[in-house]
Amino acid sequence: MSEPLLAVTTYDLSLFLHITAVMVGFGATFAEAIMFPVAMKVGVRHLPYVHRLQLAINQYLATPALAIVLITGIYQTSERWEFDQFWISAALLIVFVIGGLIGGYFIPSDRRLGPMVEAEIAAAGPGELKLSDLSEEYQRAGRLQGIIGTITGILLIVVVYLMVVKPGI
Repeated sequence: MSEPLLAVTTYDLSLFLHITAVMVGFGATFAEAIMFPVAMKVGVRHLPYVHRLQLAINQYLATPALAIVLITGIYQTSERWEFDQFWISAALLIVFVIGGLIGGYFIPSDRRLGPMVEAEIAAAGPGELKLSDLSEEYQRAGRLQGIIGTITGILLIVVVYLMVVKPGI
């Protein structure tokens, strides 16, 4: 006897939520990699918007997505896998690292850098501004954010690889 066409298991629903959360919550974070360069082409005066947008993405998309990914991942592991498998343990570790970076670095960084660059732009007055016109502190923090963002993106790709390939099984 075959299953009805629309039969959906709890595991299937969990997997759907898991993949959707990854796509919606973390897909947007990859766009952050081009926000700063695009703002620089349009003009330094757009940098406060970049920090506001990154803050909103991390608070309202990435953070809730991370919670959904963690909850559904734990459920799926308890249903079909073992927590001591390398690919599960590594993925969980990476998810916790990413959560730490979002809450401990990216959100506080954008909360600080947005007002910082806004004040520097206001103090500069009207006229054309270049990145080099901004403080060394802001420039250094912006570069660091780009580096850590790249590392975070690579970690996300590693997690997807682990989930798809499931090395060791």
